[in-house]
Amino acid sequence: MKSLVTGGAGFIGSHLVDALVAAGDTVVVLDDLSTGRLANLAGVADRVTFLRGSVAVRADVDQAMAGCDRVFHQAAVASVPATIDAPVDTHFVNLGGTLNVLESARAAGVQRVVFASSAAVYGETDGTACVEAATPRPQSPYAVEKLAAEHYVRVWAPLYGLPTVALRYFNVFGPRQDPSSPYSGVISIFADRLRRGLVPTIFGDGGQTRDFVYVADVVRANLAAGALDAPSGLVCNVGRGESTSLNALYGHLAALLGGPATPGYQPVRAGDIRHSLADISVARAALGYAPTVSVADGLAALVAGG
Repeated sequence: MKSLVTGGAGFIGSHLVDALVAAGDTVVVLDDLSTGRLANLAGVADRVTFLRGSVAVRADVDQAMAGCDRVFHQAAVASVPATIDAPVDTHFVNLGGTLNVLESARAAGVQRVVFASSAAVYGETDGTACVEAATPRPQSPYAVEKLAAEHYVRVWAPLYGLPTVALRYFNVFGPRQDPSSPYSGVISIFADRLRRGLVPTIFGDGGQTRDFVYVADVVRANLAAGALDAPSGLVCNVGRGESTSLNALYGHLAALLGGPATPGYQPVRAGDIRHSLADISVARAALGYAPTVSVADGLAALVAGG
């Protein structure tokens, strides 16, 4: 099996590349290195084909797609603030790039496209678990771009016979998440600041909740989606199905790394939502997905790994 991973030098993408190589796949990575790093692929560098290029450039995608059986489309500008600051620029990557991937995959006759979507499409909720059938209420250009890209992914299945799956990631964490990046997750930023003896900042009162899921579980969901026979056009949540407040999260990390009992607080940022929680029933039924790493265990592994 020959697999293309767009954004494969990034946080989630590189873990997926590792798993595909371990499974015996021939792997091609397409990444423009705007946020990804070649160091993330150091363990498999001699066993993958790396192409530096952008999903926003169709010729780059076509070159990477040649001869591939399936595609894991991870590449994106994965930042709400970045899309608020430059929505036209991010549109061409997040939406236009997805269309390039779909059209290139269709032309190349690939067997399946697995698309990395986001829980951001749901927007603000009342704290109850998000189900895929709920009406999306995106609150940022990033969420709009991911939702629009999802529609392309879903429609390309019945319209062109291209099997697809869209995975709505909740808050993914784990090794290789760059704390210096403006796109990074709150866990890696908290951990980095605590290691450096600095006081982490929470935007808001810390009562906001997220569904944190360890990267290894997200990789397993991708592998299952990549091997799925049916149904095509599936959309499903990938989380743990558990809520953790940012205050509780900070408490866990402060205990593991040593740090002040109370973080710093700043006003809430534009585009941020209060609560986010996944209902993972669809992923359980369709993919056999069952998260195996608890938030506490994932944090301990992250801290132990440096």
